[in-house]
Amino acid sequence: MSAPGAALRAQAAHSLLAVLGEGRSLKAELADVLPQIPDVRDRALLEAICFAALRHRRRYEFALSQWLAKPLRDREFIMHCLLLAGLAQIDELKLSAHAAVAATAEAARLLQRTPMVGLVNALLRRATREALPIGTTRGELTSHPDWLVAQLVADWPQDVDAILTSNNQPAPFWLRVNSREIGRDDYLKHLRNAGGDAIAPEFPALALRIDSHFSPESLPGWRQGAVLVQDAAAQLAVDALALQPNENVLDACAAPGGKAAQIAGIVGEQGRLLALDVDERRLRKLRSTLKRLKLESPNVVLKAADAMRPSAWSEGEEFDAILLDAPCSATGIIRRQPDVKWHRRAEDIPALVAQQAQMLDALWRVLKPGGRMVYATCSVLKSENENQIAAFLQRTADAEAQPLDARFGRASGAGRQRLPGEDGMDGFFYALLRKRH
Repeated sequence: MSAPGAALRAQAAHSLLAVLGEGRSLKAELADVLPQIPDVRDRALLEAICFAALRHRRRYEFALSQWLAKPLRDREFIMHCLLLAGLAQIDELKLSAHAAVAATAEAARLLQRTPMVGLVNALLRRATREALPIGTTRGELTSHPDWLVAQLVADWPQDVDAILTSNNQPAPFWLRVNSREIGRDDYLKHLRNAGGDAIAPEFPALALRIDSHFSPESLPGWRQGAVLVQDAAAQLAVDALALQPNENVLDACAAPGGKAAQIAGIVGEQGRLLALDVDERRLRKLRSTLKRLKLESPNVVLKAADAMRPSAWSEGEEFDAILLDAPCSATGIIRRQPDVKWHRRAEDIPALVAQQAQMLDALWRVLKPGGRMVYATCSVLKSENENQIAAFLQRTADAEAQPLDARFGRASGAGRQRLPGEDGMDGFFYALLRKRH
């Protein structure tokens, strides 16, 4: 008989292998795996193990490098992942040591590695008795790649330690109330009546912050379209546009759809939203979100298209307002997607910067004179943000930056930057641009 929970630990090792060994996103991996686990508590535990192992991967790998007599062979990477899962349970999750060690060691047998059961047991038992060996560099101590630490030191020398710390902490659960269905105060009452509670910040006006984890489907009014899950920093990207109900609006990179739904809730019968995404599959999720929120409308148009090629989709029209939530390094949302630390490489950044510049130039051509564009990223790197906008303004004669107030974060060149964890929000950059007549 296997120790209780051994199969769950074996699945954690498989999921970590998919992320670290095969380059899969944790979000996609869990979306596939979690629905197959019947017990909600087991689902929560698997998710917690994977998040903790990825957040603290480098610290755990340093400890293993000191404790293992010789490194595991490449073909035993599944066992490396199992050990990361084991250390996460003991160090970060503070699970019962006996149960965690027994179940994780037994998982080695389920992974067809019976000869290694003793090794797993010995290493994890040692972790229950001794402090983990720690490295000396910022990257080793905070479990970040050296290139990212170096870039954060260059960009945010006074804030680098706060950023690194925030990246390793669980993010709060943010909601945006669908004002077409219910007011925020009324929804908050429903939430409290259901045994939950939330903080209602002054800004964004429809945001609610819940510091405990909820399954979205368990929220009151979820199926009726009362709320959607959306970090407050993401909500601010649409707020920066200050949309009017009768405007013609373009959301250039719309999926998965939180911001498009936000715009659709503002656009009136006289206005229009064109929501683009290159991936038709991702647009299907957006359609589902709009349907749940009762925001489907003939004046809300979804189209699978490449935003960098307006001639293929614009049909000569121009827009009053454009939201460019650009593809980026995602370095502002590491606390929500810890695998970003291990998937992103320094050499990825120049290509992203070039793509963002091409998108800015292409979309500027379909903005009306007098119109506004918000350029937003969930990055904290200045090359994608402050420097990107400075270069755009320099080469674009009819573009001028418009001020955004301190609610959008600290001044960063012509835009505003929020760093992860500030006011409980994700890291985000915003620049509001106006096209001169």
